[in-house]
Amino acid sequence: MAKTTLPAPEIYQIKIDGELPESWSDWFNGVVVETQTAADGSITTTLTGSVIDQAALHGILDSIRDLNLKLIAVTDLASPDS
Repeated sequence: MAKTTLPAPEIYQIKIDGELPESWSDWFNGVVVETQTAADGSITTTLTGSVIDQAALHGILDSIRDLNLKLIAVTDLASPDS
């Protein structure tokens, strides 16, 4: 019987509008939560971390949607186009 090899987790960066507390990291599957304030005073939060597969990524995105947060960008940091 052949072994099935699972793909390696990808590192994603997800940027949303507004501020989330760092303590929400566990709620988003252990990603790093960082908040930035721009010169114009606007606040964005970036979630960065390892995502095991597309289902896990969609789970994080579903949570963002369920919280009614504005999604700004999703970037696969391992992608050669990023």
